[in-house]
Amino acid sequence: MATLQDDADRGLHSGAQSVAGWTEPRSTALLVLADGTVLEGFGLGATGEAPGEVCFNTAMTGYQEILTDPSYAGQIITFTFPHIGNVGVNDEDIETVNMAASSGVRGVVVHADVTSPANWRASRHLDQWLKARGIVGLSGIDTRALTAFIRDKGMPNAIIAHDPDGNFDIDALKAKAAAVPSMDGLDLVPLVGTTQRYEWDETPWTLDNGYGRREGEAKYHVVAIDYGVKRNILRLLAERDCKVTVMPATASAEDILALNPDGVFLANGPGDPAATGQYSVPVIRRILDEKLPTFGICLGHQMLGLAIGAKTAKMHQGHHGANHPVKDETTGKVEIVSMNHGFAVDRDSLPANAVETHVSLFDGSNCGIALTDRPAFSVQHHPEASPGPQDSHYLFDRFVALIESEKKARQT
Repeated sequence: MATLQDDADRGLHSGAQSVAGWTEPRSTALLVLADGTVLEGFGLGATGEAPGEVCFNTAMTGYQEILTDPSYAGQIITFTFPHIGNVGVNDEDIETVNMAASSGVRGVVVHADVTSPANWRASRHLDQWLKARGIVGLSGIDTRALTAFIRDKGMPNAIIAHDPDGNFDIDALKAKAAAVPSMDGLDLVPLVGTTQRYEWDETPWTLDNGYGRREGEAKYHVVAIDYGVKRNILRLLAERDCKVTVMPATASAEDILALNPDGVFLANGPGDPAATGQYSVPVIRRILDEKLPTFGICLGHQMLGLAIGAKTAKMHQGHHGANHPVKDETTGKVEIVSMNHGFAVDRDSLPANAVETHVSLFDGSNCGIALTDRPAFSVQHHPEASPGPQDSHYLFDRFVALIESEKKARQT
């Protein structure tokens, strides 16, 4: 007779119905889409309900980095790779700076049941970690079919619900799903960004030593504007001998310039860039007028685009994964990168002083710009490679070289 695995160990399949000697698992989690589609599965992580926009991620590794990426605020992530959670979680592969804050990710959908951790670095089961983070999870559905749905129909709003007893008011959940607000017009940065200034000196992880610390007096001073910054971005800046001062997204241009930085970094983040741009664009324009070297990633790229007069638009299915090919038009090099964005800069709206530097080879969308009259550039993808390939680490070197060049020019 088929039986359920230990619920206490796995937190899954807590309800069951037995018919003629056969134990039939009872659904303990639902994904209810805005169009009324109901997908039944088995719950993991936190119990309760959570609203969000459903997107798919094609990465085969790095699920912990993905689930702690502040850029996913307001979203429910479904992984196309079937086996998620099999290496557990640890205290090192985290991208959220402030883990005391609530998770930006609303929910997670996986195909296979989450197994016990099988990795020497694991400190706990993914199910336990999701519970602690308040993230509602669901397993046991055909995530490839859900991915195909998103590919054809676009990213739907939904409610993800987990009840260990399997008691759901489906009509009520359908109504709630239909009422989830569109990502268009949402400023989600306040949910994930810092509210106060802080310094960062942690450097990247190595096998023998773990994370390091930048020592001594730094050669450069970079102010990072936090729209939802990832830890590894800050680490790569610190590794390049930068003193990194992180400022809130609402910091004024005067507060930033008072720190006398050598360069300004525009961080990644969630939500509609046009909404965040209401208060961030005037600050960026002032920084550009001061001709400070500026580097933007993800939402920071979109913010730079808006600051120079370009437009952004919602994408049909977005780009989420660690296997996206992008061409650097300045070198002709093709790199494989991490992506996570649902909005893009409209290349046709770019002004004359902006050169397109990077292009997605999946759909031809804009992935990078550089200004011809200001020391500023940005990319849509995530060159910090957490998760993902390290093909784009050179962009941090490019930023430091730009800072060095501007410093020399000002000294002459």
